Amino acid sequence: MQDFRFPADNVGAMTVSPGIGRVERQSMSSVFEATGPVWLWTPALPAKASWHFMTIDPQTSVEIRYEALGRTGGFGSIKVAATIGETCWHTSLFPHKSSGGFLLPLKAAVRRREGLVEGDTITVRLEV
Repeated sequence: MQDFRFPADNVGAMTVSPGIGRVERQSMSSVFEATGPVWLWTPALPAKASWHFMTIDPQTSVEIRYEALGRTGGFGSIKVAATIGETCWHTSLFPHKSSGGFLLPLKAAVRRREGLVEGDTITVRLEV
């Protein structure tokens, strides 16, 4: 017999196998793409470290917020799998009040592997 699939809620889907009485939860995710420049944030006080980010545009951020309803973390963060070029990693997006979008932190290992520097325009694939 054929399995039937139907959405259970915004978190996943359920598979019902007729005649078996088994219900399995499967993850559903949405994929978003955004393009923007790599920029450097440095703290106001002298420090050894600074952080590189990409700002996710407001329209894409609205769609991501909708997809992640009920699944936000501290500070309104949203867990994602991010892919730039051949590099994929798990991280969180953080709300950015001044742009209305999200900030994607770019780890040093990702920047090194993809050869990214401040000012580069990049395209990121985000799976929520």
